[in-house]
Amino acid sequence: MSNIRFEAIKQCAREQSTAYEVKGQVKDYFACDVFTRERMKEYIAEEVLQQLFDDVDNGRTIHREIAGSVAIGMRKWATDHGATHFTHWFQPLTGGTAEKHDAFFTLKDGMLIEEFSGDALYQQEPDASSFPSGGIRNTFEARGYSAWDPSSPVFLIGDTLCIPTVFVAYTGEALDYKTPLIRSTAALCHAAREVCQYFDKTVKHVHTNLGWEQEYFLVDEALFNARPDLVMTGRTLMGHASAKNQQLEDHYFGAIPARVLAFMRELEYEALRAGIPVRTRHNEVAPNQFEMAPVYEDVNLSNDHNLLVMSIMERVAERHHFRVLLHEKPYAGVNGSGKHCNWSLQTNTGTNLLSPGKNPYQNLQFVTFLVNVLMAVYKYNGLLKASIASATNEHRLGANEAPPAIISVFLGKQISEVLDKLENATAEEGIIINAKKEMKLGIANIPEILLDNTDRNRTSPFAFTGNRFEFRAVGSSANCGAAMLALNSAVAEQLMQFKSEVDRRVEAGEAKERVLFDVIKRYIVECKAIRFDGNGYSDEWKEEAARRGLDCETSAPLMIDNYLSPEVVKMFATTGVLNEAELHSRCEVKWETYCKKVQIESRVMGDLVINHVLPAAKRYQTMLLQNVLAVKQVFSEEEVRSLNEQDYSIIRQIENHAAAIIAGVEKMTEARHKANRQPDERSKAIAYHDTVLPLMADIRSHADELEMIVDDEMWTLVKYREMLTVH
Repeated sequence: MSNIRFEAIKQCAREQSTAYEVKGQVKDYFACDVFTRERMKEYIAEEVLQQLFDDVDNGRTIHREIAGSVAIGMRKWATDHGATHFTHWFQPLTGGTAEKHDAFFTLKDGMLIEEFSGDALYQQEPDASSFPSGGIRNTFEARGYSAWDPSSPVFLIGDTLCIPTVFVAYTGEALDYKTPLIRSTAALCHAAREVCQYFDKTVKHVHTNLGWEQEYFLVDEALFNARPDLVMTGRTLMGHASAKNQQLEDHYFGAIPARVLAFMRELEYEALRAGIPVRTRHNEVAPNQFEMAPVYEDVNLSNDHNLLVMSIMERVAERHHFRVLLHEKPYAGVNGSGKHCNWSLQTNTGTNLLSPGKNPYQNLQFVTFLVNVLMAVYKYNGLLKASIASATNEHRLGANEAPPAIISVFLGKQISEVLDKLENATAEEGIIINAKKEMKLGIANIPEILLDNTDRNRTSPFAFTGNRFEFRAVGSSANCGAAMLALNSAVAEQLMQFKSEVDRRVEAGEAKERVLFDVIKRYIVECKAIRFDGNGYSDEWKEEAARRGLDCETSAPLMIDNYLSPEVVKMFATTGVLNEAELHSRCEVKWETYCKKVQIESRVMGDLVINHVLPAAKRYQTMLLQNVLAVKQVFSEEEVRSLNEQDYSIIRQIENHAAAIIAGVEKMTEARHKANRQPDERSKAIAYHDTVLPLMADIRSHADELEMIVDDEMWTLVKYREMLTVH
């Protein structure tokens, strides 16, 4: 084993975690670092709070006068808990979060005065020039605004008060994920509430809920630092598969290693203090892969919490001498990581609109919303792919370990049978109105449906799981807001269309129940192509999906095109979520980010093979050549020929692989330069996908072969068998 690897593994042995003990019960410290509504009552006048809560609950703009009173109480609470600074915490199009810290004071006439004004809470002006804008602004046009999102509570990180905010350009366009996500939830709330009026007049609000499942890898810090590709790109650009990885399926749900458990306990403690209701932890399929998941929350707050927990886990991991890998595919040959987004709709009366009811009328409501979601996914399956497309997630999608790069919906046997019966029923035999005006469908078309009535299909990217849909194609490093705002908007537009169609026919004199049944039945037939309960990994499904007219594109740069299709542009305009300029900007940012990530990986790969792989291979080749010469001095020519046959073979293999790598690096560099000369970001991204990535794969194959040939003591890069083990 090389000195570099040996020292890295020795360092792992020295840097063991200690057991992390949490004193007290969760209720004693949950959300203790959050300025909750209950805590607001201690610091803010009652009349101010009533106005604030009323405005937040009804989606109205907070008046600046209210913000001033809230700011005074907020600063007092924060400083009482050790805060010295505040920041507007926002979500630029980088996919992560951003913050600029300011102290709670100002100078007036040379005097230092503690201050946190309503204006500072309400709005700030961070320099927007260095954040991605996709052409909305020129680089020299730096003005951008962050504005307080009062629907997401402020929280403390260390000595800093963090204020969740939106981030928009000087011209008003969204430069973040939160702004359109909030718009999409408002649009969906309105559209769903209007449809709910057919069934329950008391519904005043429909909440969109999200429960994410965050997958991640852990790797020892010393081993991480000994792999330049992990440090620079978040994934291993080369590395031969370990003899033992996940093939025995013994890691999934297995006993959590003590050192990892210590990390998890501290991570959960910090997350719970921040008000993130994490509840589940377990080993995932791949070695050193794990998962955490919270209780469901409002989609905007849940998305904030996911971004926050990704930041917390990185800080906690370093204290335990781990590094967290959130890349979708950090290791070849084992499962990658996703972020399953469990999405549902709930009314203010407590009804889950995606949960089967206890009587036929409730089940009609359930089927109405279920079928409209199917229609939205069918019409905008390409958009949903675009929302999760990235250079990192591209490595995971389509592999036989994760959802395929074709959006389909799994419903399960019972729900599928219900829809099939509805499809074949006639209005005359299917509708019976009793004295209570409840709707019953003949031939048991909508029976009592039990929760968890479906099996799980792990190959489906969009699966119905009893009372919610699970969007399983979102990447582990992604901001879930991109996928959620696309889904929310698509469903909102579909519900608006459904409501318009039903109302038009009812106003013409048709019976409401008959119209509902007729429209739903037609939708079931129209969107049937999106339903698939089989093996999403099979080649047969790929062929069938193409025959059904579903989007089967596998290139991330081309998936992104779906944002600019005429129907998508119209849909976002109808819902008021994104205008055409904002859509163009997101595409530009996605293409540009794709290029930069592949470009960085290509450069790092070139560095690794030239400065690590080839020198190690040449040293070993030289040693073999010296051995050949030494043998010639001792043995006869016939004995030499026999003894050196294996050495000669290995020497030739090394030479062939080395030559292929050198040629490959030259071709890759030229392909990169040619891609950079393309006239626009889209063409550049396509060139990187079509020319640079295949050359990188070829170079890797030769490097991985050399890893298996070269003497272990000479190989400088930490190997998979070492990284996929907790030391």
